[in-house]
Amino acid sequence: MTELSADDARRLILRAQGFMGADVRRGGVQGMLRRLGAVQLDTVSVLARSHELVAYGRLGAVGRETIERAYWHNPARSFEYWCHAACILPIEHWPLYDFRRRAYRARKQRWHEVPADYEKVLHQVRDSGPVTTSDIGGAKKSAEWWDWSDSKIALEWLLDIGELVCTQRIGWRRVYDLAERAVPADVLGVELTDEECVVRLARIAGAALGVATRGDLIDFLRLKGPYAAMLDEALASGAAGLVPVHVAGWPTAKPSRRTAATPPTASSTSIATSSGSAAPGSIPSDTASRGSILPAASSGSVGSSSVFSASATPGTVESGSAGSGSVTSGSVAVTSGSVVSGAVSSGLEPLSAEPLDAAASDSVLSNSLLSGSGTSGSQVSGSGGSGSAVSGSGDSGSGVSRSSLSGFGVSGRGSLGSGGVGLPAVSGRVPNAWADPEALASVPRGRHRTTLVSPFDSLIWHRGRTSRIFDFDYQLELYVPKAKRVHGYFTMPVLAGGRLIGRVDPAREGSTFVARHVSFESSVVRSADIAAVLEALWSAASWVGCTDVRVERVTPEAHTRPLLDALSQGPSDLR
Repeated sequence: MTELSADDARRLILRAQGFMGADVRRGGVQGMLRRLGAVQLDTVSVLARSHELVAYGRLGAVGRETIERAYWHNPARSFEYWCHAACILPIEHWPLYDFRRRAYRARKQRWHEVPADYEKVLHQVRDSGPVTTSDIGGAKKSAEWWDWSDSKIALEWLLDIGELVCTQRIGWRRVYDLAERAVPADVLGVELTDEECVVRLARIAGAALGVATRGDLIDFLRLKGPYAAMLDEALASGAAGLVPVHVAGWPTAKPSRRTAATPPTASSTSIATSSGSAAPGSIPSDTASRGSILPAASSGSVGSSSVFSASATPGTVESGSAGSGSVTSGSVAVTSGSVVSGAVSSGLEPLSAEPLDAAASDSVLSNSLLSGSGTSGSQVSGSGGSGSAVSGSGDSGSGVSRSSLSGFGVSGRGSLGSGGVGLPAVSGRVPNAWADPEALASVPRGRHRTTLVSPFDSLIWHRGRTSRIFDFDYQLELYVPKAKRVHGYFTMPVLAGGRLIGRVDPAREGSTFVARHVSFESSVVRSADIAAVLEALWSAASWVGCTDVRVERVTPEAHTRPLLDALSQGPSDLR
């Protein structure tokens, strides 16, 4: 089993996420999308919308029109659907979300009541071609943001079940078209089982995250109930293509017993959507997950087969975990009728947008499939790591130690029984995370990006993971009353040298980039931190077409004079 230091894991994650290394710009925006697997959408636009900021953060000064064309292009190269939240996804991933589309069909309703004549809208799209909501009567019944028109509900329902697809936007409006017209035939024709969908998505999520706990993978894909059990089995059997590792300082996996739920049916399935401070169950799909912007975000057990809702009791978790029943032939036994917070678990029940404790969520099954014994069942095996890694320290890119990569093979046997899958301890260690073997095969090298990071970037969208990796506690205060905000309305972390060193609350006034509040993590004034923050400010300003930068407030106050003095020298002296 590979043992990684916390710094080793952080560097592997930064490279996997495209913030470190010489080849991360390869393929441009589309290459970035395929590296990340999913780019979250959000309606909020300060400097730019989040999907643009995600590309900028990794690729630098790519034109905003270039970014838009790369996402929404004809023919389609990506589409919109539910992953971690409302996301842009590579078009070839269309079949991987069949499990979610089937679940919506089985549910037979949305959080809005689906109009009985919704098929009329389908016929209209078939006859007239791609449409926006304005083409068929508008999106709302009233001025209330959640009060959708029947035609808007019908469009979104047809998108949820896969009859329609969004592969293009005009402005910020979705363009809906028949999936059979917009999705390439060789992609549309692929049929996968629920298990095949989850296994392939687990591999994609693992590669995008680099190193991840079970809770990180759950959060990336918003899996729950039977789908979470499928993930657990894929990890334990090796089908997901990820290998168990131990990361020093990360939470210890705790054995847990779990009863897998029945697959979704029309009578037992419900699907929730993202919600924040608004009324539960009434958020439009054009709005990305609000739950993901809460402090110490969900770290595993939160999340549904689509996205989640604030309609359930905060902090509710399944009452059991897969592995408590009899399991044979390396597959997870399914027990019907397991209870989740008083409701039959179908894997798609509404969950609270209130996040759960990170350590608690990672004690559920897969990262903790460690208590089983015996010799029957699944064998986890893996090999890789070139053994050529050199030891190093700091963030110059030479970091992963020789001992970490000298061989991460694990060959262990354990019973898939009441205690879960037994993975052997190595030198007293047990796995507490999973890694992409390709990430482990070479040492992360190259320059770190210095940039402002979108609050909805997959590097930080899981707040518990952000705290674990960067020792950086982050809350987006967009929905916090102004008088109670600590850092600002749309605070963007500053990434520099592979660490999150501060935060900026940005705005724009004409040709001036305004940093309403710059917050440094360290109370010690360091010239490297000052230079990095100014580089991030000037770079972002130039990207959005600003020629000046103004800083209004700095904390701690000891940083104010050094920052303003350096700012007065202009951007050229920082290069």
